[in-house]
Amino acid sequence: MAWSKLWSLPSFYLLSIWAIYKHLVSGLVQSNGVPILVKLIEIFLGLHFRFHGLSPCTIDLDDQTTTHFWTANHRRFDKPDLVMVHGYGGNSIWQFLGQVGPLSKAFNLYLPDLLFFGKSHTKQSDRSEVFQAKCVVEGLKRLGLNRFSLYGISYGGYVAYRMAEMCPEEVEKVVIVSSGIVWTEDQKEELIYRKYGRNGLEILLPESPRDLRLLVNLSVYKFDPLKWVPDLVLRKFVQATKEYRKEKLEMVEHLLTKTPDSNFPILTQETLIIWGDRDNVFPLCLAYQLQRHLGPKSKLEIIKDTGHAANIDSPEMVNALTKSFVLK
Repeated sequence: MAWSKLWSLPSFYLLSIWAIYKHLVSGLVQSNGVPILVKLIEIFLGLHFRFHGLSPCTIDLDDQTTTHFWTANHRRFDKPDLVMVHGYGGNSIWQFLGQVGPLSKAFNLYLPDLLFFGKSHTKQSDRSEVFQAKCVVEGLKRLGLNRFSLYGISYGGYVAYRMAEMCPEEVEKVVIVSSGIVWTEDQKEELIYRKYGRNGLEILLPESPRDLRLLVNLSVYKFDPLKWVPDLVLRKFVQATKEYRKEKLEMVEHLLTKTPDSNFPILTQETLIIWGDRDNVFPLCLAYQLQRHLGPKSKLEIIKDTGHAANIDSPEMVNALTKSFVLK
């Protein structure tokens, strides 16, 4: 055991050096319009994921659609499987930095990149959360998952909800974080078009450092992550988010324009709803609406002094609530 631990440390550093070299070379040769600075950060985020036992995996579902996952290197059968679906602000490597360390100790983690995020993409024209859910489910089948629990945050909550609906036998429990799944037409109008004095879609897809700062300040309550970051650097991040901009806009427009379903499904699984009491994107009333819709099989946990990005504002609390709920 001692020798294996000693060997794992240099192995990790050798892997790190090789990964940095490989990504730097590929980035310099073909950056695909993504700034080198952003690619460098993604390299180190990837190393963090690898250190906690995850590896990248790309799956061609067919000749039209490709999905990318971060998956557990060693799937241990004494740990349950947990699939974590990211939100609209970035792919899984950016959004689950505070989750992979603590949660990988308790679960075999599977983190898909939704279509048009990271290395996942499709030539299909369907921009619905249902299609996103179908693609993630098919990818999980290819990875051999038959029973798993789900965690979805913000837009990822919409996708996770549909996955739970279409896979009642496979999905054991569901955790929904900061996701206004059952909002009404009036609430859509207020939140997207009236609240900010401008089209909310422009904030979701920032085109300037000012827009990016506004988006982050709306999402994070406790502190300003970009306070000391110069606009010069933020422009690089804005440039990086322009990939698949048209498709991402179509995804949100689909959510906003579809008519509310009077027979919106009620999940059969036990569901934990986690919400920040200072959420400026999806206000707390939407959490209560979702709980009423789901009924007695749901439980609502409200985290004090926490905004929309509960995974950033209060990662320890989100992780603790997730573990205690899924493992009980």
